[in-house]
Amino acid sequence: MTPAPPAGTPAAAVAVVGIGADGWDGLPAASRTALAEADVLIGGARQLELLPADRCPGERVRWPSPLRPAVPGLLAAHAGRRVAVLASGDPMFYGIGRALTEELGAAALRVLPHPSAVSLACARLGWPVEDTEVVTLVGRPAARVAASLHDGRRLLVLSANAATPAEVAALLREHGFGPSRLRVLEQLGGERESTYEGVADSWSHEPGDALNVVAVECRRSPDALRLGVVPGLPDAAYDNDGQLTKRYVRAATLAALAPAPGELLWDVGGGSGSIAVEWLRAHPSCRAVTIEKNPVRAERITRNAERLGVPGLRVVTGAAPAALAQLPAPDAVFIGGGLTAPGLLDAGWAALPPGGRLVANTVTLESEALLTEWYRRHGGELVRLAVAQAVPVGGFTGWRQAMPVTQWSVTKSGEQER
Repeated sequence: MTPAPPAGTPAAAVAVVGIGADGWDGLPAASRTALAEADVLIGGARQLELLPADRCPGERVRWPSPLRPAVPGLLAAHAGRRVAVLASGDPMFYGIGRALTEELGAAALRVLPHPSAVSLACARLGWPVEDTEVVTLVGRPAARVAASLHDGRRLLVLSANAATPAEVAALLREHGFGPSRLRVLEQLGGERESTYEGVADSWSHEPGDALNVVAVECRRSPDALRLGVVPGLPDAAYDNDGQLTKRYVRAATLAALAPAPGELLWDVGGGSGSIAVEWLRAHPSCRAVTIEKNPVRAERITRNAERLGVPGLRVVTGAAPAALAQLPAPDAVFIGGGLTAPGLLDAGWAALPPGGRLVANTVTLESEALLTEWYRRHGGELVRLAVAQAVPVGGFTGWRQAMPVTQWSVTKSGEQER
């Protein structure tokens, strides 16, 4: 029997039932009961076909495309009826459960999960789930995989369709991970479950079943550029025209910005996009907007973001501060260029909530004087970053000094005003 909800808990209006490739036979009793008693069954065509008509007589409604905008109207159309929504595997793991929770609230849902594709794949492969990184490409670009490529790591890629394995193999080759081993697990848990494998460098398999997961054992080519997980990627990782925050200054800048999960960065004067890119690489839920007035550089930023695995970077082509007017409020602002533009610092500062951070870098005396004045008014830290590199001097070696960078960083308190 299904356990009764705690006393005082409102009855759930919608049952959200996870189902696997094994269909009705693989469902526990509670899930079968919820589906059998539903007046309305909502799901994808493949999921609905898994239900026997004689056991599940409710009205069948297929999700329209695009799905997310249709959720409110579809639920409203069946208000007052017993509704069951079908989901692949675990509804709360990259599934419809999130959208339903956002729309109705957790109290209105009764979620009945099935083992996810990740759990099933790890069981087949003998991979500990906690040591396996998961990247979903369902409704998302394949470029997202690039941020997770590290020698020796294990990845599970949730495929969008039958073409995904070949796309992943091509991306691995492009990023210097051609020796990586791929295994494609199809129809996990179903009667037609199957597996095929190969190496990215020589991948030649034709597309198979659309319901698949790609397991990747990452192996980096010896001559491939090594990218770490902390800020300060090699300068060679970026296509640039010289407008690039150099590696060591970039690492110090990201440390001052202090990205945290879910936070939004404004990167003003994007140049090559390096600050925003490495902010996004800090955590998958980080968000960033880069503002760049030069259209050529703006396009270059987009390419850099895709190549480095953060295609979600939003690039706004326009001049600040005017281009900032309609942006969502940031958690942090970085100003890497145009500091002397009238009103720029004021606009960035005004947009920040209490606890928000502002970091600005400059190499000119005029901008340094401006930062010194803001430091006097608002506090924070004012530092000068100087980097020298060893270079040949005749038959010897000497130091070549880069232009020093003045950096002001500050956290806005609740009492501070413009």
